[in-house]
Amino acid sequence: MNEIKCPNCGTVFQISEADYNSIVKQVRDSEFEKEIEAREAQHRTEKESAVKLARAEVEKTYEQKLNEKTLEINNLNAKLDSTTRETTSRLEKEYTEKLNKKDIEISELKGTLKLKETERSLEIKDAVNEKDREIDALNNKLENSKNEYLIKEQTLKSKYEEIIETKNEQISYYKDFKAKQSTKMIGESLEQHCSTEFNKLRPLFAKAYFEKDNDASSGSKGDFIFRDFDEDGTEIVSIMFEMKNEADQTATKHKNEDFFKELDKDRKEKSCEYAVLVSLLEIDNDYYNDGIVDVSHKYAKMYVIRPQFFIPLITLIRGLAMNSLKYKKELQIVQNQNIDISRFEENMNNFKDSFGRNYRLASEKFKKAIEEIDKTIDHLQKTKDALLSSENNLRIANNKAEDLTIKKLTRGSETMAELFENLKNESEEESVEA
Repeated sequence: MNEIKCPNCGTVFQISEADYNSIVKQVRDSEFEKEIEAREAQHRTEKESAVKLARAEVEKTYEQKLNEKTLEINNLNAKLDSTTRETTSRLEKEYTEKLNKKDIEISELKGTLKLKETERSLEIKDAVNEKDREIDALNNKLENSKNEYLIKEQTLKSKYEEIIETKNEQISYYKDFKAKQSTKMIGESLEQHCSTEFNKLRPLFAKAYFEKDNDASSGSKGDFIFRDFDEDGTEIVSIMFEMKNEADQTATKHKNEDFFKELDKDRKEKSCEYAVLVSLLEIDNDYYNDGIVDVSHKYAKMYVIRPQFFIPLITLIRGLAMNSLKYKKELQIVQNQNIDISRFEENMNNFKDSFGRNYRLASEKFKKAIEEIDKTIDHLQKTKDALLSSENNLRIANNKAEDLTIKKLTRGSETMAELFENLKNESEEESVEA
């Protein structure tokens, strides 16, 4: 139980613990709330006062600083105006000086440029004059070359015109010549022409034979055979000649090729080295009009010529044959010694056959010997393999013998172990006694 005394009347009350706590709580809560309200009111008042004071001080400080900044700005503006004026004046002065200096430099550069332009103009003018002189020289050279070319062209033209005129005259001559003769006389006249031309130069061919071919036993014959010999009687060269001509009025025109086969046959039958067709056929064919025509690609050692090349061809062929005269003489010596070439060739062939047969037999024997050697080598190889195998087995046996010990021999045998033990003891006793 608790006692509570009334502050007004002094009466003492008896209350329970729970009631006391309740009363205390009520009193405490009421007083606490009042205290809090009072404190909050005081805090608000102090806060408002502090805020007002701080605001006043801030405003004062801001105003003071604003006045200072305004004064500083005014001072800076005044200083800036002064500096700007000084700088502007200085810059204007420097700019004026530089401008004057640049004007002077520009004037100097203009003078230099004008001088350079004058020099350049003179150089260009000199170069142009030099080029003009070079062009004139080249033009003169070109004109001279052109004149030389025209002269050469005219010379060649005149030369070829003369050649053409000569050929035309020859053609006209032969055409006129043939027109005045009969068919038989045409052929005879060409043969007579060649014979006459050769006889004119007969002294140059002292040992030569040049006569008509009258031997027709083979069914055909040529017109002329030319054979030339040296001082020893060795033949230098031989030529079968055939002369062909025909009249312009002939209906069927022959070609030179029509007579090649027969001429080659006559050459071989009369044992002549060369064959020559002297022809006035195909008189308009430039192939046969340009000189000596070699047709050896069709028939060996055969030529086709116009009559004007009759003597030059003989001279040419004879000159070539003189180079091979040495070998012909050697061949003649061999022939004079009565060496039978055919027999020699037969003997050579027999020797070849005999030698070939012996070579074949020897080759077969050699092959058989090689086979036997191969068999022997194979047998020896097998023997070698067997010996190598025996050597390997001996090596294994030797290894096993070297690996053999008394312990391995007596292992598992009590009798042998006992015997070896006794022998060991006896050996030790003998050693001790000794």
